[in-house]
Amino acid sequence: MYTIVDIETTGNGIKGNKITEISIFKYDGYEIVDEFTSLVNPECEIPYFITGLTGIDNDMVRAAPKLVDIADNILEITKETIFVAHSVGFDYNVIKNEFSSLGLDFVRKKLCTVRLSRKLIPGYNSYSLGKLCSALNIPLTDRHRARGDAHATTLLFQKLLRTQGAEDVFKTFLNSRSQEKTLPPALPKHIYDELPTTPGIYYFKNAKGKIIYVGKAINIKKRVLSHFYDKATKEIQMCAETADIDHELSGSDLVALLMESAAIKHHYPEYNRSQKRNVQRYGIFCYEDRNGIFHLAFNKLKLAPNPIAIFYNTTDCRLYLEEVCRTFSLCAKFCHLQENVESCSHYRIQQCEGICRGKENIETYNGKVKRAIGQMKDKSQSYVIQEKGRNYNENAFVMVKNGIYSGYGFVNKDIQVSTSEDLEAFLIPQNNTLETERIVQSYLTRNPGKAKQLLPSDTE
Repeated sequence: MYTIVDIETTGNGIKGNKITEISIFKYDGYEIVDEFTSLVNPECEIPYFITGLTGIDNDMVRAAPKLVDIADNILEITKETIFVAHSVGFDYNVIKNEFSSLGLDFVRKKLCTVRLSRKLIPGYNSYSLGKLCSALNIPLTDRHRARGDAHATTLLFQKLLRTQGAEDVFKTFLNSRSQEKTLPPALPKHIYDELPTTPGIYYFKNAKGKIIYVGKAINIKKRVLSHFYDKATKEIQMCAETADIDHELSGSDLVALLMESAAIKHHYPEYNRSQKRNVQRYGIFCYEDRNGIFHLAFNKLKLAPNPIAIFYNTTDCRLYLEEVCRTFSLCAKFCHLQENVESCSHYRIQQCEGICRGKENIETYNGKVKRAIGQMKDKSQSYVIQEKGRNYNENAFVMVKNGIYSGYGFVNKDIQVSTSEDLEAFLIPQNNTLETERIVQSYLTRNPGKAKQLLPSDTE
C-alpha cells in the first residue's frame, strides 16, 4: 500500500518550514482507496513570494486546523504504507521535523518519483513534475497546490508501476541497504557508484553543468555521501540541485586542501562559503618589558606591532611558539604560553634555563630570543614537502620558493629527482594566496620535519 503525498509550505528551509497545505492519496497499486486533504494553519506569516507561487495566503489558513489537530489523521492514513512523493526528501523531512516538534515520531519507508522516473523512463530533459506530466500527457491541474500535485504524482506513480522492469527497480529502491533513497533526485546512481575512496577534491554540478560546490576529502565517496545525509537547509538545497559529480585525485590531504582552495578561487561556487570571506590573521611580535627582558607574544595582526611571523589561527601561533621555545630554550611565561604565573611550568616545554626564576642572565636570554627571531624572519627558504601520490607508483610534492608557495605536482617513483629544476618539470603552478599560505604554514606547524630544504644552488 502506498500513500502519495504533497505539501505546500512557508518556504523557510527544512527546519524552519511550516506546512500550509497537505494532500495524501492512499493507493493500492490499482486505485485510490482513501484521501486526506487539508489546509494547515502554520501559526506564522506566509511570505508574499510563497503566496504568489501557491495562492495560499494568511487569510486562507487563519481558520484552518493546526498540524497538531490533524496529526492523527496523517499518522492513520500513512500507517503501514510506503511514503511516495516527487523529490521525497523534501516532503518527508518537513513532515518528520514538524511531527518531531510535536513530540511525535514519523518513520515510513519512502520512494521518490523523480528517481524512479529517471531510472524507468530515462532520456527526458527535465524531471520536474510539471514538465514530466506534460511530456507523458498526465493531467495536472491546480499546479503548486497540494491536491493537484499529489493527484498528478499518483497518476505518474501508476504509470511507473506498469513500466517494463518496474518490479526489480522498486525492490532495489526499497532495499534497506540501497542508497537510492539517499541520493539527490537528479543524480544518476552510477555516478556516485564510480566515485573513488581515496583523497582528492570533488565537484557538485547542476543540470547545466555549472559547478555549485567544491569539497575535499580523505575518502571522496564517503564524504560525498555525508552531504546526502546532512539535513541542514543549505545541504538539502545544494543536493537537490546536484545532477553530476566530478573529482580529481590528490594522494594526500595537504594536496587536496591546496587543490580545493584553487578550485574555489577559480570557480567561486554558489554553495562554498569558506575562502570567500576575509581571514583573520595573527602576528607574533617581540617587545621589551621594564626589566629589559624580551618577550615573544601573539595577537590579532592589527594589534601586533612589526610582526615577525603571521598565522591564521591562535592554535598555530601557540604551536609555533612552543616549537621555538623548545628549540631555543626559551621561557613559556615570557613567550606568553602561560599567563599569570610566577615562573613557567609548561608540561610540554621544559627547556627554560631559569630567566623566570632569576637564574639566567637577561643578556644571555635576550640573545637567544634574537636568534629565534632571526630564524623566524628567514622567509627566503626554498623547500619541498613530499606526500603520498595518487597511486602506489608516484609521489606528490608541494613546492615553496623563496618563501612563496609555487604549486604542487606528481612524480613517478622511478624518475630520479635531485634538484628544484628537476621537480619544476612536474610542477603544476598555482597562485600564492592567503589561504594557501595558511594551509602550508598550518601543515608545517603540525609537521615541522616534513619540509626538505633545497640547496641554494638549486634555487638560484
